[in-house]
Amino acid sequence: MGMKLQIRSTPILSVRRGSKVASAGDGQVTMQNTVAKADAVKVRKLDDLGVDKAGVLVGFAGAAADAFALLERFEKHLKDSPANVKRAAVELAKQWRTDRLLRRLESLLAVADRSTTLLVSGNGDVIEPSDGILGIGSGGDYAAAAARALFHHTDQSPPDICRNAMQIAGELCIYSNTHITVLEL
Repeated sequence: MGMKLQIRSTPILSVRRGSKVASAGDGQVTMQNTVAKADAVKVRKLDDLGVDKAGVLVGFAGAAADAFALLERFEKHLKDSPANVKRAAVELAKQWRTDRLLRRLESLLAVADRSTTLLVSGNGDVIEPSDGILGIGSGGDYAAAAARALFHHTDQSPPDICRNAMQIAGELCIYSNTHITVLEL
């Protein structure tokens, strides 16, 4: 009888201030009670999709292979409707929820372009945070809380807020670390 490994997901944070947006992820991959990798990169910038010259930021929390499968599908939907990130996210969520194989994928996506930040889940959720701050994955709540405090009480830029909030999350959450990757539009 095989034992199913529980994989904890890295925190992903997205912060928007006006038309500037940044996304960040830490580098930790945990399998049960072991750090399997400390320098994973779980945020990507998608360019040349016809959206605009700035591109789209995507961060994923959950099983890496599942996230890459979803990322490929999201890119396809984005190419089908290049000027509409919301539509691509909704199409992915519909496909994810209704496809028998995709339903088993365990991941969350945080998607951001110049005007929109979205959480996309396999439950069919496409959620746009009202304040432009989104945290997902283990440690995501810590990172989002820290980001909100920094956002409201400093004039830091989105990349600086992401870096500082992820540092705080990495110091609090045992499934997170402080090897942080920050991307911005």
